[in-house]
Amino acid sequence: MLEVNRQDADDLPEAGVPIAEAARRTGVSVHTLRYYERAGLVVTPVDRTAGNRRRYHRLDLEWITVCTRLRATGMPIRTIRRYARLVAEGHGNERERLALMEAHRADVIAKLAEMHQHLQLIEHKIGVYRGRVAAGDADRLWAPDRGAETL
Repeated sequence: MLEVNRQDADDLPEAGVPIAEAARRTGVSVHTLRYYERAGLVVTPVDRTAGNRRRYHRLDLEWITVCTRLRATGMPIRTIRRYARLVAEGHGNERERLALMEAHRADVIAKLAEMHQHLQLIEHKIGVYRGRVAAGDADRLWAPDRGAETL
């Protein structure tokens, strides 16, 4: 069973939706949907109409959402592809999937810590600017002396 947060998959027609609607519902471009398929990131073949047009079903949209979120958190395409292969293989490799997700979580936590450090610098700079504006000497920020605290 694929476990993701459901969006508007409940109102999906039984026949599925065309690629443009799938793109709208998942928030990715038509090009990205085609790329995911070519790159081996989908876990089941995308259904086709008699006219060979793609039709996306609830499972397809949920899986695309998973891929998109993993990618947004920095998971490399090759790792998403590996994960997709494991999922497509079915039962028996859950420990490998778990290890993959735990490793990715560690990477995301490290990135979040780094981002927090960046945010601290930004907060410091905001404090400097606010202080200078309140003190009335903000003009030093736009044309600083070499020794001024305005980097």
